[in-house]
Amino acid sequence: MINVLIVDDEPLAIEVIENYVSQIPQLHLVKTCTNAIEANEALKEHVIDLMFLDIHMPQMTGLEFLKTLTNPPHVIITTAHPNYALEGFELNVIDYLMKPISLDRFLKAVNKVTDKITPRKTDIDNSAHESSDEFFFVKADKKLVKINFNEILYIEGLKDYVIIRQEGGRVITLQTMKSLEDRLPGHMFKRVHRSYIVNINKIQAILGNMVEVTEAGKIKQLPIGKNYRDELLELINDNKL
Repeated sequence: MINVLIVDDEPLAIEVIENYVSQIPQLHLVKTCTNAIEANEALKEHVIDLMFLDIHMPQMTGLEFLKTLTNPPHVIITTAHPNYALEGFELNVIDYLMKPISLDRFLKAVNKVTDKITPRKTDIDNSAHESSDEFFFVKADKKLVKINFNEILYIEGLKDYVIIRQEGGRVITLQTMKSLEDRLPGHMFKRVHRSYIVNINKIQAILGNMVEVTEAGKIKQLPIGKNYRDELLELINDNKL
């Protein structure tokens, strides 16, 4: 299920998108907002996977609002103004929908998101057989640093930075938690909090609302956010830990 937030100051535009969302089983509408301030609070209170964002709104434009977010969800721009398309894509939006929005065009944009969020079965099967020595590179200390997936303990979000905690130390890189989460293999890593992603294989125990991992020979407790707890428990119940 993909949690959706609609941000638009036009009631008719909200109504159209609400209607389209209701016709797509994978989408779950969490809330509608009429300005950036309301949207900002909604993102703090709820886990949002996809935000439909209008550009021209009172107080702050949609693009201005998007620039303030350190950990934005996937974004689809909805607007009557085509001249902002380039700036939108520079902010890594998924798609740019021109009003009035047709259902087929809406569905095409949503499919781009579902392809990113919901891995295909073949992708899952392939990832399950991938070797444990996989790696990726991040920019840190003016160089590209190699990070082995199996050496990551957990990842901590810190404003505009993320701290990758490893068995042999840490690496600090300038990027969002969301962008980093998208690069991690889903069969190895789990988001347990807005500020924490944990390597499933490194979990030693779960105590109440805390996940325990061993870091530098000591037990480190990571908080479990209330919006992530059910998915984590479901993972445990499925015997995947």
